[in-house]
Amino acid sequence: MVKAAFIGLGVMGYPMAGHLAKNGHDVTVYNRTTAKAGAWAKEHGGAAADTPAKAAAGADVVFSCVGNDDDLRSVVYGDDGILAGMAKGPIYCDHTTASATVAREIGEAAGELGIGFLDGPVSGGQAGAENGALTVMVGGEKKDFDVIKPVADSYGKAVTLMGPVGAGQLTKAVNQICIAGLVQGLSEGLAFADKAGLDANKVVDVISKGAAQSWQMDNRAETMINDEFEFGFAVEWMRKDIGIAMAEARSNGALLPATALVDQLYGEVVAMGGSRWDTSSLIRLLTRKAG
Repeated sequence: MVKAAFIGLGVMGYPMAGHLAKNGHDVTVYNRTTAKAGAWAKEHGGAAADTPAKAAAGADVVFSCVGNDDDLRSVVYGDDGILAGMAKGPIYCDHTTASATVAREIGEAAGELGIGFLDGPVSGGQAGAENGALTVMVGGEKKDFDVIKPVADSYGKAVTLMGPVGAGQLTKAVNQICIAGLVQGLSEGLAFADKAGLDANKVVDVISKGAAQSWQMDNRAETMINDEFEFGFAVEWMRKDIGIAMAEARSNGALLPATALVDQLYGEVVAMGGSRWDTSSLIRLLTRKAG
């Protein structure tokens, strides 16, 4: 058992922190909305703090999962920030999907204070967080990784060190690039099946046994066919992630033509009022235009 802190109790952080508590760790949480932190503590038997610094004080390991680069900086720096509350020696692992740039920045700041830092974005969505089945891709030093891995195993089915600080975020960018193309391909396939007069559910049942199978097909095809999108990973979050990947690509020279196209298509979904729809809502562009 370790003394842990978890900063950020959104749709991912809330269940992730819960898994830490269920696995016997002593957990203190912080959330910008204090009522949510109090509710978590009541449900899971941990403690709630009113600043990130207070949550991090005395912790062996600190985790965070917030919205973006700016949100991350707001909980890391300043007198009430994570780094101000941590002593020399503990490890801080951030699970936010953010830029490799901010990861390296925080890694440098933490290092100057004698704090080990890891960037560890996750994949698997809300369902993965709730089921303790996330993939965690980590950047940092192995000695720090070895400390947090058995703790992060509480909610990770795979927790893997990818390289130095920033490598976790770069790996997550690859993850989002791959997802973007898969969702568009699945959308086109299902729209085609409908226009061809096929039973779309039956089509998915058979092709999911072959080379076309994907997480998206297994977990989203049915709801796409039923035109259900009021759940899941929001389009606006995906556009943030794609934006990070495309910014990094401009820096390293990688070409992302299909990803750029999908980002434009997501912009059309937002214009339809779908910023909070699940990313699989791309199919609505095809059914709308084809209808």
